[in-house]
Amino acid sequence: MLNAPIPLSSQAAAVLPLRRARWALALAAAALLGCAAAPQAQRSGSPAAVAAPAAVSAPAPAPRPPASVPGSFADNPIVYFVVTDRFANGNPANDGAYGRQREKDPAADVGTFHGGDLKGLTGKIREGWFKPLGVNAIWITAPYEQIHGWVVGGNKEFRHYAYHGYYALDFTVLDQAMGTPEELRELVDTAHANGIRILFDVVMNHPGYLDIQTAVDLNIPVLWPRALERATLQNYHRQIDYNNFEFKQWWGRPWVRAGLPGYLEGGRDDLTSQLAYLPDFRTDSPEPVTLPPFLKNKPGTRAVDLPNTTVRGYLVKWLTDWVREYGVDGFRVDTVKHVEPEAWTELKREATAALAEWKTKNPAKKIDDAPFWMTGEYWGHGPERGRLHAAGFDNMINFDFQERASQLVKDGASPDALFQQYATLQAGQPAQMLNYISSHDTKLFARDRLIEAGSALLLAPGGVQIYYGDETARPDGPVPGSDPQQSTRSDMNWASADATVLAHWRRLGGFRARHVALARGEHQKLADAPYAFARLDRASGDRVVVALGVAAGARVPVGQAFADGDTLRDAYSGRSLTVSAGHVTVDAAAPAVLLEAAP
Repeated sequence: MLNAPIPLSSQAAAVLPLRRARWALALAAAALLGCAAAPQAQRSGSPAAVAAPAAVSAPAPAPRPPASVPGSFADNPIVYFVVTDRFANGNPANDGAYGRQREKDPAADVGTFHGGDLKGLTGKIREGWFKPLGVNAIWITAPYEQIHGWVVGGNKEFRHYAYHGYYALDFTVLDQAMGTPEELRELVDTAHANGIRILFDVVMNHPGYLDIQTAVDLNIPVLWPRALERATLQNYHRQIDYNNFEFKQWWGRPWVRAGLPGYLEGGRDDLTSQLAYLPDFRTDSPEPVTLPPFLKNKPGTRAVDLPNTTVRGYLVKWLTDWVREYGVDGFRVDTVKHVEPEAWTELKREATAALAEWKTKNPAKKIDDAPFWMTGEYWGHGPERGRLHAAGFDNMINFDFQERASQLVKDGASPDALFQQYATLQAGQPAQMLNYISSHDTKLFARDRLIEAGSALLLAPGGVQIYYGDETARPDGPVPGSDPQQSTRSDMNWASADATVLAHWRRLGGFRARHVALARGEHQKLADAPYAFARLDRASGDRVVVALGVAAGARVPVGQAFADGDTLRDAYSGRSLTVSAGHVTVDAAAPAVLLEAAP
């Protein structure tokens, strides 16, 4: 979503006090854990250099893996959101597609294509980047063809290209900067072979602007002479004849509201307004349409006329064809509040049928027989189940969590009230919310507080969205004054990954992936100091105990989760511990103790 953010509601809840000293202890212990790996990471600049974090002490060798009750994907989604263009460049030959150019000045380069692609993402799956984090799905930015050129970014501050996937031109073919059909198939197949689902970011609210380069490439005669060579950030719009009725050769009146000659104006409500002046798809119109003029003549398109089909019908067909052809497992849906719920119901129904068809044809390539999964971005939606779940969404992005977690970390407060609220809302059901601490549309969480934030996110009930680089402390990029969200989409910091943060997130992520109780279990607070809780999932029998900010020699209660004499494994340190008098005793200080049944 690219429209300007609105203030998030705090929905502040009463929290139990936890001394700031315990967070300081957690940070100090984490620093000790990561100090050995950090110099190597700085020397080599390779993610492999930080792949094996140092432990508190050498763990006893484990002949068998720890007990694991992961639940289904819908029960326990751990979704890694990556802006593909900013992650890994696997094929430099596709850089500069459609004549796109980078800028030498980093501040001016903030809105260009940087080279990341599908092949680079596939390489990182093969290298094993995602599995140690517990990731079971990767959400990628929309890879289909975007507008070719740039539009004015911010307050005439930078050239804004469609690197983020929200300025679609042709929904039926891949953008050349993302890669080839073979590379997309390889990405999905490789992900599936590693137990990871692929989710597409999709938009049905709007296509992209008509930029100058695209108008030239598609021969849409609405430009003044020499527009392409004359255009600057200052005079861009003076190169386009906005009174020209030849705009009909673009999407056309039956397809979009655009306020151009011959088009309908955008409305004033959520469903018909033009977000950021983008053309608004008329998905509410019951009238059949034919292909827009530019697509009839566009080289390489796979779009064809569909008899007696509405705008909504075309979009649903185009989007679900990716599912039917490649086995895409789910969608993250953009701008949900700006499209009528009936459209989402239709999209979910058709995508579910398309995935079932693909799995029937490709039984050796599927992960399992789970149905198509869909999460949505409805600005300001909280953790509660609502009408949109009934409209076809399995899950909704939770805008409540980021601000709540930020305040908890700032105050050094216990997360128990938040955990209890979310666990009550989940009530043993599949994950209805997708929690995050950073996003491309809001802000990055404070980079010096990612130990505490990682604990809050990866231990919270519901589903988890990891934004690329939260696990490595990826820094903000340049910050345009009028569009600060651009800074949240900086290049992945492979050469400077924070080994301490990465070690922490991997321990917690791997633990979460093994335990559905963390996502949907009954929450029981066990102690204030150190803060400890149990999660019990009665349907599966899964149970865990967690303590945060633990000092050396601390006694951690296990409540009803485990019995005296039980041998437990601390997934954070790798140590074995035995329950005695309802407690385990921890030898060394640690940011977390993660107790699970020993194998």
